[in-house]
Amino acid sequence: MRYFEDIVVGQRVKGTDTYTLTAEEIKTYAAQWDPLPFHTDEEAARQSPIGKLFASSIHTVALGVKLSHAIKQDAMAVIAGLGWDEVRFHLPVCADDTLRVEAEICSKRESISKPDRGICVTLIELYNQHDQLAVEYKIASLVMKREA
Repeated sequence: MRYFEDIVVGQRVKGTDTYTLTAEEIKTYAAQWDPLPFHTDEEAARQSPIGKLFASSIHTVALGVKLSHAIKQDAMAVIAGLGWDEVRFHLPVCADDTLRVEAEICSKRESISKPDRGICVTLIELYNQHDQLAVEYKIASLVMKREA
């Protein structure tokens, strides 16, 4: 377990896990959470500017979260997520894309109101099989300090 004191600003980690997204998964997710035709119907997707079935933006972010939790290292002693910032979608994530994640600690500071914890901001980047950046976002997390 990595506590606030163990976290180094600028540390960058490449995830080793990958995830290949299927057309069925895109359609199933979208049918429940973002039922736009270009996410649920392959013919409608072919008629869109993307030209093929692509994942909902929130589905793509969820995949980034999944892959970031699978990074092979000691987990941070996270209490809670505090917010997401600077979410950017650079490329659509399409059926049969294989995704991987990289994470970098951007900043950290001690909590003003709770001396037993701190706040860390992590940049999450999601890349496709061509090493193209598809999505990036920053997550602020509340992290425990090591007990005195």
